[in-house]
Amino acid sequence: MSVRIDELDRKILGCLQVDASRSLDEIATEVGSSKTPVWNRIRKMREAGIITSQTVTLDAEALGFDACFYVLIRTSEHEQDWQKRFLEALNARPEVQEAHRLAGDIDYILKVRVPNARAYDAFYQALISEVKIHNVTALLSMEEIKSTTALPL
Repeated sequence: MSVRIDELDRKILGCLQVDASRSLDEIATEVGSSKTPVWNRIRKMREAGIITSQTVTLDAEALGFDACFYVLIRTSEHEQDWQKRFLEALNARPEVQEAHRLAGDIDYILKVRVPNARAYDAFYQALISEVKIHNVTALLSMEEIKSTTALPL
């Protein structure tokens, strides 16, 4: 299902990206519309898959996840069976917040959130015990300068 979005839809999406817990009345007021058209537009964008979910953002450090590692993975394996096992291993690990397959010298990059370096090592040991990996480089983020899930609408 393809849906065209206009400027009002973009305003609604912008409001939702900032705080999806706001009431329809608040969003409608901010975007200069009324409640029913805003609700109908949100419903249509959900049905079209533009809005995929609503979540809350948690403070990782406040919850004890002080270490964020970016893990660069090179593999010499590119068979379908290996890829399936690799994806299953990643999906089974809640520490992996993001995983991307890349073009270039690095095959995959992972964003891994853990309490500390020892927890990262446990993650790493478990991962390499499940799938053969040619080379792994872990980069510890010293400071998060910017982090957002908001798209530039």
